[in-house]
Amino acid sequence: MNYFIDTDVCVIGAGHAGCEAALACARLGYRTVIFTMNVDSIAMMPCNPHIGGSSKGHLVREIDALGGEMGKNIDKTFIQSKMLNRSKGPAVHSLRTQADKAEYSKAMRKILENQENLTIRQVEVTDILTQYDLEKLKIESDGCSKDQISNDPDNINCSNDLNDSIEGSPDSEKPRVAGVRIHTGTIYTCKAAIICTGTYLNARCLVGESITETGPGGMQRSTWLKNSMDHLGIPLRRFKTGTPARMDGRTLDYSRMKIQPGDPVVVPFSYSTDPADVQIEQVPCWLTYTNEETHEIIRQNLDRSPIYAGIIEGTGPRYCPSIEDKVVKFSEKNRHHVFIEPEGRFTNEVYVDGMSSSMPDDVQQRMYRTVPGLENCVIVKNAYAIEYDCINANQLKLSLETKAVDGLFCAGQFNGSSGYEEAAAQGLIAGINAVNKIRGKEPLILERSEAYIGVLIDDLVTKDNREPYRMMTSRAEYRLLLRQDNADLRLRKYGYKEGLITQEQYDYVCYKEKMIEEETARLKKIRVGAAASNQEILRSLGSAELKTACTLAELICRPELSYDRIAPLDPERPDLTKDITEQVEINIRYEGYIDRQKKQVQQFEKLEHRKIPAWIDYDEVGSLRNEARQKLKAFLPSSIGQASRISGVTPADITVLLIYLEKNRGKGGSVSAAKS
Repeated sequence: MNYFIDTDVCVIGAGHAGCEAALACARLGYRTVIFTMNVDSIAMMPCNPHIGGSSKGHLVREIDALGGEMGKNIDKTFIQSKMLNRSKGPAVHSLRTQADKAEYSKAMRKILENQENLTIRQVEVTDILTQYDLEKLKIESDGCSKDQISNDPDNINCSNDLNDSIEGSPDSEKPRVAGVRIHTGTIYTCKAAIICTGTYLNARCLVGESITETGPGGMQRSTWLKNSMDHLGIPLRRFKTGTPARMDGRTLDYSRMKIQPGDPVVVPFSYSTDPADVQIEQVPCWLTYTNEETHEIIRQNLDRSPIYAGIIEGTGPRYCPSIEDKVVKFSEKNRHHVFIEPEGRFTNEVYVDGMSSSMPDDVQQRMYRTVPGLENCVIVKNAYAIEYDCINANQLKLSLETKAVDGLFCAGQFNGSSGYEEAAAQGLIAGINAVNKIRGKEPLILERSEAYIGVLIDDLVTKDNREPYRMMTSRAEYRLLLRQDNADLRLRKYGYKEGLITQEQYDYVCYKEKMIEEETARLKKIRVGAAASNQEILRSLGSAELKTACTLAELICRPELSYDRIAPLDPERPDLTKDITEQVEINIRYEGYIDRQKKQVQQFEKLEHRKIPAWIDYDEVGSLRNEARQKLKAFLPSSIGQASRISGVTPADITVLLIYLEKNRGKGGSVSAAKS
C-alpha cells in the first residue's frame, strides 16, 4: 500500500538552485519539501570555491535584490574579496569572493533547517507523478475504482483529496504535476515541483581510464529520475564539466608564486549586510603558471585523456576548458595562468584554478609538479571530469516551467547552464514562479533590458545551446544599464511585489531613488565661477582652471575629479550615504551613454511587448521559410522579440510574422494574449 504525504512544492536537489527555490517557496508561505541525496551536499561547491566574478557578481546582486539568500550567505562565509575590472567602466565592475566552502555549505544548511514551512529529506526521488499517475496510485492504494471516486468525492477512504489533485488543470489533455515518489515508495503530493539535480543525474566521474559512477565529490548520484523524464516526454542530453586537483597547501612553495591579496576595503554582496561587518582579515591567493614542460607531458599523454580518447560522451564548457583543451586549442601559448586558492580557513586544502583535467593519476602527478611552487605538491583529491544528464532548456517557458508538464519547473545545471550563480538565479525565479502557478498569478519574467537574470533565462530557453551555458557581460546588450551597483534600483520592486522584500527594504529603495534624482538635478543646477579660491582648489586637485563658470556636474565629468573630490567646491551639499552618491556620480559621468541605451531599450520593448497569441498555427503563416517554421514550432516563443533571437529565424521571417498577426488581429482573442 502506498503512503502519501501532502505538501505544496517539491524541490528535487539541494544545490544552489534548489536552496534558492525552496527558500522562496517556503518564505512565500507554501509547504515545501527539499530532497537531497545527502544533507552534507547542501549548497556544496564541488568546483571552484568562489562566488561572483565577471557577470556572475551581477547575478548575485540581482538575486539579493529580489530577496534571495546567496549574497547574504557569502557575506558571512567569505575569506577574500575583490572587485574585478576596477580600471574599466562601472558596467563591468564585478565583485568576486573566495568562499570558505565548508562554512558556506553549513551556513546555508542552517538557514534551510530553520526556515518555516520547509522540510529537508535525504532520499532519492525516483518519479515525477502527473494527475493521471496519482489517480492510478490512489486507486491501487485505496482499492477504489475510478467510478467510486467520481461518484463519491466525499468518501474519505477513496478520495483523499484526489479530486483536488486532478481538477483545475488549465489544459485537460496536458499532464500536470501532482506529486513525486521517493526511493522508499512514499509519495509526496504537491501542486508544483522543481527539478534542480545539478550534475548528479546519471553522473559518472572520470580520471583517465578510471570511471566511477558517482556524483561530484564522490557523492551518491541520482539514477531513477531519467526513466520518469522519458515517461513524461522530456528528452535528456549529456553534458560534461570538470574540476582541478585539490592539494595539501603545506607542500607548496609560495615563494615561487605571486601573492594575490584581497581588497583593502571590502564591498558586501548583500544590500542588507552592514559594510562594517565584512571588514575582516582576508586569506591570500597565489598566482603561478604552467610551462612548456607541463604542456609536453600533456601532449605525450593525450591518448590517455578521456576527452581525447573518445570515452567522454558529453559536451564540455567552451569558456572553462580543461588544461588538455588549453594546450591543444591554444598551442601558440607557452604558459597558462594557475591560481592557488584556499578552500577555507580551517583546512590546508587548496584549489588549483586553471588546471582542470581528466588525465590519469600518474600523469596528473607529473604535470602538476612542473608548475613553479608545485614541485613537491601532494594531491589530496585528483582532478576529474564529470558527465551528467540535463535537458535542452528550449523545452522550457520563460517562467522555467516545462512546456510538456504543467506545474513542473526546472532550474540550475539541469537546464544546461554552468556555475553556482547561474543556478541560484534560476532557482529563485523557478521558486517564485512555482508559487505564482499555484496562486494562479502571472509568472515573473525579467526582460533582457531589466536584468542579467533576464538575459540568462532568455538565452537558455531561446537559443540552441550545445554546451554548458556560462553568463558573461558580453551577452548583455544593455550592460551599462544592468550594472551590479544598481541591482536594487532595478529589481527591488519585483521582490517586493512577489513578497520576498519587506516594506522597509522597499521604502528605502524608493527613498534612494528620490535622493539620486534630487542630487543629480542639484549638481546640474549649481554653477561654480572662476573665483581665485575655486581656481586654487582645482589646482590642488590636479585639474585645469576654469575659463568660464560651469556646473558641478560638468566638473564631476572630468576624469581626475569625482563627487567626493569636488566637496570643497560644494559647501552646501546634503549628507548622503555612499550608495546614493555612487549612483549620482555614475549617472552624471555616463549620462549620454545611458540615455542612448534607454532609447535602444524603448525600441527593444516594442518587439518584446508584441506578444504572439496562443492560437497561432505556424503552418498557416505563408511565406515563412521552412527552417524558421520548424524553429518557431519547436521553441514556441512568447513574443516577437523572443522569436527574433531564435537561431535560424531571420528579420525577413519576423516581417512575415508581423504581417500575418496584423492581418489576423482579433482571431482567437486578442493578439496581445501571449503564452506564459
